[in-house]
Amino acid sequence: QVQLVESGGGLVQAGGSLRLSCAASGSPFGGARMGWFRQAPGREREFVGYITWSGGSTYYEDSVKGRFTISRDNAKNTVYLQMNSLKPEDTAVYLCAATFRAYSNYRMSRTYGYWGQGTQVTVSS
Repeated sequence: QVQLVESGGGLVQAGGSLRLSCAASGSPFGGARMGWFRQAPGREREFVGYITWSGGSTYYEDSVKGRFTISRDNAKNTVYLQMNSLKPEDTAVYLCAATFRAYSNYRMSRTYGYWGQGTQVTVSS
């Protein structure tokens, strides 16, 4: 069983930056692929990106490529989402998720069995 807790959200002006953290506890963390998703009011949950268990590979949704960076520190059981050049359309609740499934579509939320409660990011214009 894995418990995930996000932090680092807040209000930022367009063009600004935020770094979100996702702290994991409860089970060995190193084998999990970690994803970030976001959900805006009235919209479906959207894939943002994910990172492999080793941290050697990352994948991003097109809308955040070049602006967002995912990293992880397995010694600290923590995954990070660095968000730069933020836009108002990035406003959403950001959630981290974990999966131990292999050979899966990691862009789909149903692949992930463990979720945090989310942290609000609001970007003002």
